[in-house]
Amino acid sequence: MESGSKPTRVAIVDDDGLTRMALRLVVDGEPDLTVVGEAADGDAALAMVAEQRPDVVLMDVRMPGRDGLDTTRELLGRPVPPKVLMLTTFDSDELVLGALRAGALGFVLKDTPPARIVDAVRTVAAGNPVLSPAATARVIAAATGPGSGQDRGASREAARKRLAALTERELDTARAIADGLGNPEIAERLHISVATVKAHTGSLFAKLALANRVRIALLVRDAEL
Repeated sequence: MESGSKPTRVAIVDDDGLTRMALRLVVDGEPDLTVVGEAADGDAALAMVAEQRPDVVLMDVRMPGRDGLDTTRELLGRPVPPKVLMLTTFDSDELVLGALRAGALGFVLKDTPPARIVDAVRTVAAGNPVLSPAATARVIAAATGPGSGQDRGASREAARKRLAALTERELDTARAIADGLGNPEIAERLHISVATVKAHTGSLFAKLALANRVRIALLVRDAEL
């Protein structure tokens, strides 16, 4: 951590006390991270986050009462929302897509090595998405997999209508983001500078009213472009 900079404030939401304790030990062991609160369910999490104002919330997906997906949607609807990193012992298409559509920036399994969880917290705190390769594959497969023709058609048309507001270059950038490319790779593909990629990405966030690159990728997948 740079001299004079404040540590990233982290909250832990999980119904299992041992899991919360283990995560606290991992997070508090890093000089640039600090745990500012814990909660055992969604309702307690909403109150705790309002009081402590963490930068990042480590959120369990499945909890009694208000689950992690509903809690995440509620938190991200607030004027100054935290970043949310979902944690779960389950790895399913429904959970991955549900977490990302709820607005989470990341999705990692609880058996992820501690060092990678810490890295994921830092990445999410910086506003960047985090998905394991397995989770990324599931997102793509689920978003492009079979479904009812009527439902998929309506979703496709709604997504295409939103993307119609983009310039050709912005749409190219959105497609590259959906392919999982980072800024340098996008710049190389489109033969533009990294600064221009960042400018196009900023325009995507503003025009599409989306908060992160994962949501852009999902929209492009919905549009089947």
